[in-house]
Amino acid sequence: MRVRIQYHFVLLLAFAVISTALAAAQTAPTGDKPLRAELALDYSYIRSNAPPGGCSCFNLNGGSATFAWSLKPAGAFALVGDLSAAHASGISSAGYDLTLSTYTVGARYRPRIGHSPLQPYGQVLLGAARSSGSLVSGQIATNASAAFAANVGGGVDLRASKRFSVRLAEADYLVTTIDNGVNNHQNNLRISSGIVFRF
Repeated sequence: MRVRIQYHFVLLLAFAVISTALAAAQTAPTGDKPLRAELALDYSYIRSNAPPGGCSCFNLNGGSATFAWSLKPAGAFALVGDLSAAHASGISSAGYDLTLSTYTVGARYRPRIGHSPLQPYGQVLLGAARSSGSLVSGQIATNASAAFAANVGGGVDLRASKRFSVRLAEADYLVTTIDNGVNNHQNNLRISSGIVFRF
């Protein structure tokens, strides 16, 4: 129940930020002033191996909201914060379920490639992971509410206009260290796609 409330809170917060940004964009002309902030709303697919022993892999589906702030106008480096939540049910023959949330911050590098509409980037983010559901409640997961998480990867955006881009794909190696009674280490692959708003 708490995860569902947090998830709805994140969605409402993202909606409020987008509404404010769009209203500001309509009332304040920017001229040629570079835009420094961006908000990406993505669908995320995660391939996880949370149960210990071998792969025991399963899929999670969810979403993420990522905020980035360029250190300099039109600069290549940006500070990034990422919130994501994904859920899976019917895990293994026991039918476990799992909700995995991550809260990470770090840095992004986006090289400048002339006037190309394609904008690749790479990033390294560190933070915390939270897990809930029958998969972790049946295990020795003493740190289920706050485990280490790292998110390393990159992606490519397709610029549609000065204020909007389509995130064609982002691929990240997402590592979490939730207690599982064996190695307390999960290797996850996260693939995301969505839309980016700049303001």
